[in-house]
Amino acid sequence: WFSGDDVYMSNENERQEYVLNENGIIFVGNARYIEARGWYYGQFQDLLNICLTMLDLSLYYRQAPAMDVSRRGDPKYVGRVISSMINGNDNDNGVLLGKWQGSFHSHENPSRWDGSVVILKKWRQDNYRPVQYGQCWVFAGVMCTVLRCLGIPTRLVSNFNSAHDVDRNLSIDKYYDSSGRSLNISKDSTWDYHVWNESWFIRPDLGRSYSGWQVLDATPQEQSRG
Repeated sequence: WFSGDDVYMSNENERQEYVLNENGIIFVGNARYIEARGWYYGQFQDLLNICLTMLDLSLYYRQAPAMDVSRRGDPKYVGRVISSMINGNDNDNGVLLGKWQGSFHSHENPSRWDGSVVILKKWRQDNYRPVQYGQCWVFAGVMCTVLRCLGIPTRLVSNFNSAHDVDRNLSIDKYYDSSGRSLNISKDSTWDYHVWNESWFIRPDLGRSYSGWQVLDATPQEQSRG
């Protein structure tokens, strides 16, 4: 609400939606059959201490406590730390362990989650061991909760026929032999859908034209800068 903040959002309707709203819809499925899932963000349900603990447990804080704390007023930095801490695939006490195949028999099937509060409180209850299991829309839902709780306007974005370009040549490569049979060579892939977050803040490091919605993705993929 304060015009001097890096996260200032001038539109009151958008503040109501992207900061204060505790309920939302996440779109999943595929391009021909889009499913709407209800999700309870619950960012005001006694979660602030959990979110602050998340910052203190991060590798960023453990490696350089003074520098980490000094940068917590920067939404770019906080967004990066939280995106790392939402998933527990980096051995950093993250909130959710990702799993996309095999059996979910002994733990929660990702499709059964319908809100962030139970996940975050289970994480705390289990002494900050990753909750099993999450997939992209679950990571995004929990990420939205944490960032809204910390005062950063955040929304979810769903994309269908989502390309994952591993070798960074800006194309999705598929290989076939002379008989037209598919060869399992490329690591590129196309997913039915993918869900990530966008948060609203200014970018003084890049210039005014880059301010606004910024992409953040908590789904564990490849490492970035370690």
